[in-house]
Parts: sequence; structure tokens; C-alpha cells
Amino acid sequence: MSDSGAHPPVVIITGLSGSGKSTAINVFEDLGYFCVDGLPASLMPKLISLFKGQGANRYRGLALGMDLRQIDFTTDWRDVLNELERAGVHVQIVFVDASTAEITRRYATTRRPHPFEAEGYGLGEAIEEERRRMAPLHALADLVMDTTDFSVHDLRRHLQEKWRFLEGQARAMRVHIMSFGFKYGLPSESDLLFDLRFLPNPYFVEALRPFSGLDKAIVDYVLAKSPGKEFLVKFKTFLLDLLPLYEAEGRYRLTISLGCTGGRHRSVAVAEAVFDTIRQAGYTVSLEHRHIEKG
Repeated sequence: MSDSGAHPPVVIITGLSGSGKSTAINVFEDLGYFCVDGLPASLMPKLISLFKGQGANRYRGLALGMDLRQIDFTTDWRDVLNELERAGVHVQIVFVDASTAEITRRYATTRRPHPFEAEGYGLGEAIEEERRRMAPLHALADLVMDTTDFSVHDLRRHLQEKWRFLEGQARAMRVHIMSFGFKYGLPSESDLLFDLRFLPNPYFVEALRPFSGLDKAIVDYVLAKSPGKEFLVKFKTFLLDLLPLYEAEGRYRLTISLGCTGGRHRSVAVAEAVFDTIRQAGYTVSLEHRHIEKG
């Protein structure tokens, strides 16, 4: 490996089978990391070098899922970590753990075999043997997460909070703003849906009808005076108060749908205004005008 230049953040996600490692990897993928599960330890330096050149601008970092299923894991991981350290790559290790009783319950629920049962161990013995072999890596971990009492949502929230703190300004939750027309049906993917048909309707002003909510004439008609002006101020405040509560519950995606009759005038104007506000608040936000061309 070359040690020139800045390396992207690298996280190793490991732990006991059945403790939630796969869920943790999914969380890092949602956070914008490029994720690889099951990579042999000896290939880590090569992948990190390739990622530095080709993926660093597209992803927040690299997350590698590793466990004892990789045949070289127990023998090579120390040497690999040392090599990365010499190359200036700081690797953070997340170790996911749970009690033997809880892992046993999870395997009983899924009816899948533990990887060590193929070596002749019973389930309880397999869990304890894996715990013994993983003890050195457990001791080196930057973050140990005991998921015994965690739901999937608890695990997601814990990881999001940890990495949001480490990465500074970046927010974990993604917000999608959508305008639509009620006459064409409700968007099935909506998490929050607001009916804007109480706002003044430009459709009934013949001179305004050809325009859309992207045009200043429509924005002024809908939002520059009462009731639209007062509504928009209160609605923005409401959303900015609400979004952190969803984020604190571990949500990684929220779709907010704004509807008017045809999806061309009122909903588009409000969606544009809301999009700018949420983006300025630091969220990763996208915008869709689903029915703007149907009117």
C-alpha cells in the first residue's frame, strides 16, 4: 500500500454470529459507506488502496464485515491491522456481542445452524467457542455493542448516533419531498402526507393556469399572502421540530408527500420551499414532482 494522501474512514464490523452483525452492516450502508461482507483479511489492504482512488468521492468511507467464516481471519487479522497502521490507515473496530442465551434464542427462531456446528459442536458449545476465539479482537474494539436487549431499531439508532458524532456535521437520515395530485392517487411510499387543497388554487385564474409551482407567479399567488404565508412559516417550524424526533428513533429515510388537486401548482410551490428549508438545516434531501406534467 502507498501511504501518500488521505485515506478514507475504514470500519471493521465483526462480532459473534447471531448478535446483529448483518444489521450493523446494513446501517453503515444506509449511512453512505461502501460495504463488503465476508472479505478475506489478506485482501483488506488491496481493497482499501483501490477504494482510495475510485470510491472515496462517492462514499463516506469503507465498512468491512469480517468474522470467523473467513478461513484466514484468526491468523491474519493482526498482521493486516499492523500493515494498515504502518500505511497511515486508522481502522475503527465495531464488535457486536450478545448473551449466549439470547443468541441461542435467535438461532432457535431462525432455525439456521451456527457456523461452528459443522465442526461437531452443539449450539451452546459453538457460541462459547466462537466467543473464545474472538476474545482478542473484542479486546481491541473501539466500540463494543451488546445487543442482548436491542431491537433492530435500537441497534440502528445506536450506530447512527455514534457515527454522526464522529463524522461531525453529516446527518444520517435522508428526507424525500414529493409533490403529487390527489386526482391521480396517493403515493404509497409516503411516511407523512399533507393535504394542501385549502390553499388558494391558481387553476381557477385563467392567466395563471398554464404555469406551475416552479414559476414565481404561482409562488406569489399561493404563498405571498394569507393564508399561505402564515401556513408556510408554521409548517416549516413544524417540520424542523419533527425531523430530529424521527432521526432520534433511528429512521434513515422519511418521505414527506404534499398534495393538491392536480399536483401542479400548490403542492409544487410548497414542496420547493420546504426542500430549501430542510436542505439548509443540514439534511440529505431529495425532491420529486410526481404529477407536475399531468395537469
